[in-house]
Amino acid sequence: MHDDRTITEVRLARFVRERIAPAIYARTVPLSLSSWDVADEPVPALEAMRQEFRPQEHGAAWGRPWGTTWLRLQGEVPESWGSGPDTAVEVVVDLGFTTEAPGFQCEGIAWRPDGSIIKAISPRNQYIPLKLLGTGMAVDFYVEAAANPDMAQGWTFAPTPLGDKATAGGAPQYRLGTIAIAELNQCVWELQQDVWTLAGLMEQLPLELPRRHEILRAFERMMDVMDPDDVAGTAAAGRQALATVLSRPAYASAHQLVATGHAHIDSAWLWPVRETIRKCARTFSNVVALMDEDPDFVFSCSSAQQLAWIKESYPELFSRIREKVRAGQFIPVGGMWVESDTNMPGGEAMARQFVEGKAFFLAEFGIECREAWLPDSFGYSAALPQIVKAAGSRWFLTQKISWNQTNRMPHHTFEWEGIDGTRLFTHFPPVDTYNSDLSGRDLAHAERNYRDHGRGTVSLVPFGFGDGGGGPTREMLAAAARTADLEGSPKVRIGSAESFFRQAEADYPALPVWVGEMYLELHRGTYTSQARTKKGNRRSEHLLREAELWCATAAVRAADGFEYPMAELRRLWQLVLLQQFHDILPGSSIAWVHKDAERNYQAIGTALESLISQAATALLGSGDRQFLLNAAPHARDGVAALGAGEPVPHPNAAQTTQHDGGYVLDNGIIRAVVDADGLLTSLRDYASGREAIAPGQRGNLLELHRDTPNEWDAWDIDEFYRRNVTPLVRAESVRLSSDDGNAVVVVERRVGTSTLTQHITLAPGSPSLEIATSVDWQEREKLLKLGFALDVRADRSAAETQFGHVFRPTHTNTSWEAAKFEICAHRWIHVGEPGYGVALSNSSTYGHDVCRSIRESDGGTTTTVRLSLLRAPKFPDPDADRGPHELTVTIRPGASIADAVQEGYRTNLAPRLVSGAAAVEPLFSVSNPALVVEAVKLAQDGSGDVVVRLYESLGERSAGSITAHFPVSNILATDLLERTVEAPGVMPGARGADLSLRPFQLVTLRFVRG
Repeated sequence: MHDDRTITEVRLARFVRERIAPAIYARTVPLSLSSWDVADEPVPALEAMRQEFRPQEHGAAWGRPWGTTWLRLQGEVPESWGSGPDTAVEVVVDLGFTTEAPGFQCEGIAWRPDGSIIKAISPRNQYIPLKLLGTGMAVDFYVEAAANPDMAQGWTFAPTPLGDKATAGGAPQYRLGTIAIAELNQCVWELQQDVWTLAGLMEQLPLELPRRHEILRAFERMMDVMDPDDVAGTAAAGRQALATVLSRPAYASAHQLVATGHAHIDSAWLWPVRETIRKCARTFSNVVALMDEDPDFVFSCSSAQQLAWIKESYPELFSRIREKVRAGQFIPVGGMWVESDTNMPGGEAMARQFVEGKAFFLAEFGIECREAWLPDSFGYSAALPQIVKAAGSRWFLTQKISWNQTNRMPHHTFEWEGIDGTRLFTHFPPVDTYNSDLSGRDLAHAERNYRDHGRGTVSLVPFGFGDGGGGPTREMLAAAARTADLEGSPKVRIGSAESFFRQAEADYPALPVWVGEMYLELHRGTYTSQARTKKGNRRSEHLLREAELWCATAAVRAADGFEYPMAELRRLWQLVLLQQFHDILPGSSIAWVHKDAERNYQAIGTALESLISQAATALLGSGDRQFLLNAAPHARDGVAALGAGEPVPHPNAAQTTQHDGGYVLDNGIIRAVVDADGLLTSLRDYASGREAIAPGQRGNLLELHRDTPNEWDAWDIDEFYRRNVTPLVRAESVRLSSDDGNAVVVVERRVGTSTLTQHITLAPGSPSLEIATSVDWQEREKLLKLGFALDVRADRSAAETQFGHVFRPTHTNTSWEAAKFEICAHRWIHVGEPGYGVALSNSSTYGHDVCRSIRESDGGTTTTVRLSLLRAPKFPDPDADRGPHELTVTIRPGASIADAVQEGYRTNLAPRLVSGAAAVEPLFSVSNPALVVEAVKLAQDGSGDVVVRLYESLGERSAGSITAHFPVSNILATDLLERTVEAPGVMPGARGADLSLRPFQLVTLRFVRG
């Protein structure tokens, strides 16, 4: 037979484009339009409807960037429309949509005149069924049209002023398209879905497979029997020509796909939070409208924050969502407040994501989510398995690891083992997207890509337009129905995430194991971009620790009584958790988002300082004695951990002497030499006598790199940045400064067009040298690193993560190790060899790199640790990071892991000196410093019980005890949600508990007051 395949495929494409698609709405009549432009920020629907609407031309330009235009649509349905057996009447609204990037352009939501939501209008979902209007044959409703600019710009990553309302300008962004009453031909629409599904399948089948040619010939028969001049009249015949190939059942061994409706809505990204709230309303209104039409449709919705917004701003829609939750169609998943970043949030913040998220879902819907749902976060901390399990969940889903640049994950379904040994059933959907449209390409890719064939037979596919929202469409549901049992395709079943996980557990019992973090080999710049946002996060986390501790202590100890501010603390926690969303804290959002974040952090700080002050006053009373409120888990300046007492001054001041054009700083514990360039040439601790700085090398070396990633500017640091570096050796000045017993050297430098001042400080009694760097940063596309070349043969580094630390090799034996050229650490990083190590802590820095070299001079090993201080990407915020910054780093020679843990708290919990009358005994004492108290608070249920969260911090088996210093009637081990559980190694007693914990074990204890 002659090969006319290509000819027939081209014929089919044109037949669909020019004959079938136009015949779906064969008859249309324009609507009468009027409009009102909102002056500034969005207003409630009923307020908008009270305004004066003026006549609006069809096809007119509209919408300044981030503006809102309200349209009123009016008209009458022509007689006899929709009366045929295969016809229905709809309103079609095209706001000027483009064909690409559905969530990254203008959007709208349709409202009835009574202020109730109908459904959304979006690029791939432009219709409103007449029956939803509830006005018979009359049409009269409103569309709230949002002129969100296209920040994606075809993913060219070109700088744009559109990300800040102040610089976006006022030029119209869009031009109205067709807005009309239309008669839908249901048979033609069904034919279009038949063709789309079969054509997508055909394109994915191998040329040598008979099935591909069978479908092609069916298409040929379809086009032959249909009349191109009467598509509506012959559509049924066309469908009949395809019926045989559509009815053939799938192979018995076909891969199974559980398809769950989804709409990945970034809580902020290329739009501000205020627009996300409207995106949620648009998406969720579409979802419930689809559910009304299809009772089998299931939608998975993560992020309690987004549903909290709907409850507050769209109560009528929220009540409809509640109904669908009860019906088992609208299903909360994930159990987190937002889909947060997991690299940078601290341990307690990561725990609170689940505490607040699960509490919301339980309170509002009576549902406890059993899966963690993080498809798009930029890598996954090795501490997550334990945190997820401690929150009462049992499964984990991610997708983003499919973006790895270098290595491919070896499994799609596996057990993930965390730093403490906890294992978590994990799935990584082989469809490689969380925004599937259930096309033939997506389904075929999921089946081909699945790496566990022969052991497992099922995977998950989240479907629906996402990132900017939109969600599933009726076309996707049609595709799912057609591929439920279709030869050549995987078998598709609509279902919930939970139904998938239960099926997968039964299907694949002997799972492979992945140990440690799931490091994303991409987006490494997110550890550094938008430094002010990161500083706000770190500061807020520690202020929350202090506020909860002192408010709990005051509630138990204050003689005159003190009311624990539960509601206010939860509100502030939720605001901090929102900022940890995976495009806010990572610094990958538009300028508007980060300005909002900085304002939020300022407000959070003000509120928490007020709570701390109130609690301190209640605890200490009135007086002029100076007390140190020590919120750290270790004693400080003679004051017990978690208590308040008068600090014991160190007897000797730190000394400074001149040396070879520079200075020597010495406090009897460590000795540092700063040369005439302001660089650290020597650092010794007297206990070991060892030199920490490598021979011939220097520390405190600032280096400026070219930072021009191939794409994803704010997200990525590409490995080739290392090849273009300028060491900042020359100092403008190096001088001494007086500072109440501290030894301080001030170094001033110029970096391009930026100025930089460092205060190198050695305090009396301090085991570490502090380097505080102030920068007026005016660079673009540059990366500023601060490095220390250390005389340590370290095969691995230890970096703090949530409730512990993670080891990473310093060598690059494999591609997996080479890919980790930029890593995340929380408050500290440590490198060492047996018997000796060096710890570096920081106040707000997360990005680090560690490398090693062998010296020719003596054969020794130099391990270089560098901290990434600042970047200057141009997309999506062209002015990212420009302006003033203050960053603090400490370096501690002769340090163990335990010293590093302590140093991290010292650097991030600044001494808090308060005047008062009497010291305050801590609520708790812990006998072993390896057991670190991370949080002290009152119980969520308002009982007044005291809850303590602690963890084993050294990565070894540690035993000790915790003792309460207030009346206790019972002690219970709980999960993160404060429900009683069995906790291995916890032995409660009368006033405390004996603990024998495995490495990094996390424990929550409830002390019942009595």
